[in-house]
Amino acid sequence: MEINYIGEHLWAGQFGHLFIVLAFVSALIAAIAYAFGAKTEEAFSNWKLLARSAFSLHIVSVFGIIGTLLYMLYNGMFEYHYVWQHSNSEMPMRYIMSSFWEGQEGSFLLWLFWHAVLGAILLKSSKNWEAPVMAVFALVQMFLVSMVLGTQVGDFFRIGSNPFVLLREHPDFMNLPFLQNANYLDRLDGRGLNPLLQNYWMTIHPPTLFLGFASTLVPFAFAIAGLWQKKYTEWMKPALPWTFFGVMILGTGILMGGAWAYEALSFGGFWAWDPVENSSLVPWLTFVGAAHVMVIQQNRGQSLIMTFVLTTAT
Repeated sequence: MEINYIGEHLWAGQFGHLFIVLAFVSALIAAIAYAFGAKTEEAFSNWKLLARSAFSLHIVSVFGIIGTLLYMLYNGMFEYHYVWQHSNSEMPMRYIMSSFWEGQEGSFLLWLFWHAVLGAILLKSSKNWEAPVMAVFALVQMFLVSMVLGTQVGDFFRIGSNPFVLLREHPDFMNLPFLQNANYLDRLDGRGLNPLLQNYWMTIHPPTLFLGFASTLVPFAFAIAGLWQKKYTEWMKPALPWTFFGVMILGTGILMGGAWAYEALSFGGFWAWDPVENSSLVPWLTFVGAAHVMVIQQNRGQSLIMTFVLTTAT
């Protein structure tokens, strides 16, 4: 017998799903349009309007996903699994943002957000490189959005994990007895943020670190565009400022993580924290190497292959 649940805000999840689908489709259209536009200048003039419009819609959709999830967290919509898992009604308001990116889905959304911001800047600043660079950008965005699609393929394979799944529709909860009560939300509260993460570092470290991660895409996109357009050295001039920006931001984020671990977890040293944090040091090292060999290549005409290797590896 179908249960008519009381108090559920189904419209919020529907909006979230809609924005995810729009973000995925618009990124796909932008990637295709920019790829066709990258062939010649005449081709770009024909595809430019569609490509830019699609990527602009993608940016709006990403902001829509994030805005919807933040609204749900702020208003304590515990009927949704992500909200229940990462927040509760007793948690201080300053940790609402922290609960947003505590989970895997929120981390991908934070990454998407920074890519959208950087992509908006590149739309205005990449000039002659716009078509190939933004084609790569849009493809990466499409991949990241797929990580929050939550689409089932067949019986055993699922693409991504959707943050807008209802608690009663989540595989771990759908058969629990309390969800057979139409008014189950009356006394339901969330699990809340991990106590170790209820720290001011949680509000500033992840956004800084993920901006650093996101910034690695810009030199990568220019490097792929250089190979694509057979402009093997010209791409480095516009990519170099972005590379040093990324080195600075990612390095700052890593140092924040080290300071947080040293302060909150007493791991015994800045470089003695868990391997998840240590692994973020690896792309920073290759990023620093990429910046150096770019400068060497521009000044001496050496290390071209290593420039491509380090930029793409990062």
